Amino acid sequence: MAALPPALGKVPVTIVTGFLGAGKTTLISHLIRNAGGRRLAIVVNEFGTLGIDGDILKGCAIPDCPAENVVELANGCICCTVADDFIPTVEHLLALDPRPDHIVIETSGLALPKPLLKAFDWPAIRSRITVDGVIALADAEAVAAGRFATDVAALDAQRAADPGIDHETPLAEVFEDQLACADLVLLTKGDLAGAEGLAAARATIAATAPRPVPVVELVDGIIDASVILGLDAAAEDDIAARPSHHDGEEEHEHDDFDSLVHESCEIDDPATLVTRIEGLARSADVLRVKGYAAVRGKPMRLLVQAVGARVRVQYDRPWRPDEARVTRLVVIAEHDRIDPAVIGAALAG
Repeated sequence: MAALPPALGKVPVTIVTGFLGAGKTTLISHLIRNAGGRRLAIVVNEFGTLGIDGDILKGCAIPDCPAENVVELANGCICCTVADDFIPTVEHLLALDPRPDHIVIETSGLALPKPLLKAFDWPAIRSRITVDGVIALADAEAVAAGRFATDVAALDAQRAADPGIDHETPLAEVFEDQLACADLVLLTKGDLAGAEGLAAARATIAATAPRPVPVVELVDGIIDASVILGLDAAAEDDIAARPSHHDGEEEHEHDDFDSLVHESCEIDDPATLVTRIEGLARSADVLRVKGYAAVRGKPMRLLVQAVGARVRVQYDRPWRPDEARVTRLVVIAEHDRIDPAVIGAALAG
């Protein structure tokens, strides 16, 4: 049977998941500009109270995806705030005129996609939307380095040799859950990983994913929209085939991770800030830093994006007249590694 046209059928939703810094916002920015004539709506779920990704995507607005079609949820993981945040947001988007042809949800880097899938069974929305596909982004360089490999035999050997070693880290579980739920894996930053790194990353994904899943390589989020939109997976009807470490639990927690917002005055030198963030990643195991910096004497805002000790900065837009010229950075780490005094001192120099 042929699919119903968008006006009569369910609105397709693509869930974009992936570890911290894997390139989700970069991918969606590209989709907004290259949607192939589709009217898009975007839902951005941030971890932390400072909305960086939503602001970036609103800056990409075009007629087929105006700024009002980009909704930011920064009150916690959307799979934990379904009734309060997610359902009203979806209802709002479905009521837009014109109605979106496709909704893209960018989850936080710490989100588990399966609980979000279950939300699509809520009576208020299940007859009007469908999960077109779950797209998992994986940083090829990080995966190739073995940061999320799941070699059970090796872990058992480590435990036997050192009783003090704990089980797999929460980061590994997040990575595994995202792969297990995916209909398609996008292997990002292949230019940094190189041919050998890409091969190693592919091997790790194949060994980790519970079922065969297509893997596509890309750089800088550039991909034909038809590759990832229009999968017609109806993933909400296929939940049983997507195992999770948290299956059987009433709810899941995010207490393994925490965030804080560091705020300071204008800075003199972006290079010095980059060096401080690199040092913080090495000394305090910080996972992610993202935000904006005000550089003295510069009319444009400095966008800061860091994954571990890999830091990227660029001037993204002029400061608006109504904005305070301050530096605000979201810092994310595992719960026990968030020390406001240490992080503040490191970033202040």
